[in-house]
Amino acid sequence: MDTVLIEGLALEAVIGVYKWEQQIHQRLLLDLELGCDIARAARDDDLSATLDYAAISARLQKFCNEHRFELVETFAERMAELLQQAFGVTWVRLTLRKPGAVVDAAFVGIRIERGQREG
Repeated sequence: MDTVLIEGLALEAVIGVYKWEQQIHQRLLLDLELGCDIARAARDDDLSATLDYAAISARLQKFCNEHRFELVETFAERMAELLQQAFGVTWVRLTLRKPGAVVDAAFVGIRIERGQREG
């Protein structure tokens, strides 16, 4: 199994447990590792045979625009589900960071791994 990477993807979302947070868009930073067999895409130089970074990034931003959650954990879980369902990803490691959420910390965040990583 090969791994497709998208790192440091900046997303805007309404997220937070406090009332004031639920009124504004905040920046989230996303790192993805996506299980994908890239052999055919590399052999044929064919984008349709692999994961399209731009399509994934655009779909995740659309998801952030359409949904509001209180917890980073919930956002991460739903994004992993979306990637598996919409793009056929069998394995995902997703790191979602929320900068500035805690005083004196660069960010808080969550890292989850879902699905089965195949040989």
